[in-house]
Amino acid sequence: MPLFASALAAIIPILFYLLIIWKIDRFDREPIGLYLKNFLWGAIGAVFFAVIGSSFFSLAFSIIISNEIILNKIETILIAPFVEEITKGIFLLITVTSRKFDNMTDGIVYGGAIGLGFGMTENFLYFSTYGETVGDWVVLVVVRTLFTAVMHCVATATFGAFLGYAKFKPILYKVTFPFIGLAIAMFIHAAWNLSVSFESTTFIGFTFLIASIIIFILVFKLSVAKEKKMIFDELIEESRLGILPEYHVYIIASNERNKSGWIEEEKRKSYLKAATTLAFRKMQLKGSHGFNKFYYQNEVDYHRSIIQNLLSSPIS
Repeated sequence: MPLFASALAAIIPILFYLLIIWKIDRFDREPIGLYLKNFLWGAIGAVFFAVIGSSFFSLAFSIIISNEIILNKIETILIAPFVEEITKGIFLLITVTSRKFDNMTDGIVYGGAIGLGFGMTENFLYFSTYGETVGDWVVLVVVRTLFTAVMHCVATATFGAFLGYAKFKPILYKVTFPFIGLAIAMFIHAAWNLSVSFESTTFIGFTFLIASIIIFILVFKLSVAKEKKMIFDELIEESRLGILPEYHVYIIASNERNKSGWIEEEKRKSYLKAATTLAFRKMQLKGSHGFNKFYYQNEVDYHRSIIQNLLSSPIS
């Protein structure tokens, strides 16, 4: 198929997925620059190193296995999940150190972006290489767009979720959870590749992946709901300290936050950002030590002062 058609088929749906994931995180959306860096790592960096890593392991296995069919299955079911989840996930180990990376929701968002980037590039390579007829090409586009690319998103988002959950937990979580998350990501990837490698198990594979996607959506929504509760709990304490009005807390921790009329419109976005950031910094302060504890305490004080300055003039 023409490269232009394959490029459009690979890029447009993935950008749509990318926007949806970013939008779902409605209480504290990630900086678009950092979000796109993770996406581009998946689309370029992770693919580049995955090709190198897969080639190395394939060569190693080819020394002891001469049967091309068996070697191909090993590459698909074992090597690809192992290498690709590492090359995708390694950038998350950098992103998680950012102070913009707050919790499990952020891990899902950044991990999902990397997975979508990887899926986009892989889809383009498949779309432009395979599909001898238009009908075959269309089927390939549908299957890889709705399932394979989403599998990459779900797998890497799972690793990200474990990193995010462990970030402000005790050291035992920080040491063990990344390995657990990576292992589950590899399992999701390997299970999908295994099931679609054999005609008799294809239906099981689609069923498994659909179930994984449903679980992913539920976990994502629960994580966002947990964010909402955290914002409310942290800010209700601030209302009792007189930092902001109590009725504002109920609005900030709801979808009403984006409506006009409850505060002067020219202040609303700055106020929402300051209040939301204050809630997250208070949460992070409780799980921090050493210099980080000092940093987050300063952040708490700083955002309290912003809120007080914004509210010092009459509000509607």
